[in-house]
Amino acid sequence: METLIFDCDGVLVDSEIVAEATLAQQLGELLPDIPEDVALRQALGMTTAAILAQLERQSVHRLPADALERIDGAIEARLAEELRAVEGVAETLARIELPLAIVSNSRRRRVLASLAVTGLDARLGEVPLFTADEVERPKPAPDLYLLAARRMGRAPGDCLVVEDSVSGVTAAHAAGMTVIGFTGASHIEAGHAERLHQAGAWRVLPAMHGLEALIQQWREQRRTGAKVATSETNEENPR
Repeated sequence: METLIFDCDGVLVDSEIVAEATLAQQLGELLPDIPEDVALRQALGMTTAAILAQLERQSVHRLPADALERIDGAIEARLAEELRAVEGVAETLARIELPLAIVSNSRRRRVLASLAVTGLDARLGEVPLFTADEVERPKPAPDLYLLAARRMGRAPGDCLVVEDSVSGVTAAHAAGMTVIGFTGASHIEAGHAERLHQAGAWRVLPAMHGLEALIQQWREQRRTGAKVATSETNEENPR
């Protein structure tokens, strides 16, 4: 059965800009020798634990034992106050008839809180949710997407994924799924669309209102047996 899978942060909710600002502030105090641009460049799509482990290896400083909980707590506190849904996502979700799921590198409690704060739980509160705390190797490994497909009884080839990060696109593509790279959130930098294509995105979507057309195109290609080529560029939707 064809299924549409969303990442959460940076796809459903415009959270990355808030999370990155909080992370930069915290790391400025904890790892002051790591430049802010380096920290943020490595953060997109990774778990907080993976970000901290990677950055600590590059620093002469050591993180305190409670760094992960401290930073995640600070991020979640700001998200509770400032988080908004990605523009157009609620209207788009209301029109989509495919079965849905969410696969996120965040912890389950953060995803559930994000959906509740933005009101997206009205549409997505009952859809299958798979989060990084369920696998040993989260994105960019394919494990989380493969777990989702297995638990839902779906073949990976029947899944269309929307991801905003290179890490997420890499994971879904490696799992054998077709991936739409999304560049419509506030944190996206120039040149990101090309990075998503290089990671395996089939198309790049600059705004959520274009999702339905890409879903239809994907389904038509599957029906006609046309190859879904990841190397094609989405010239109709440049960023």
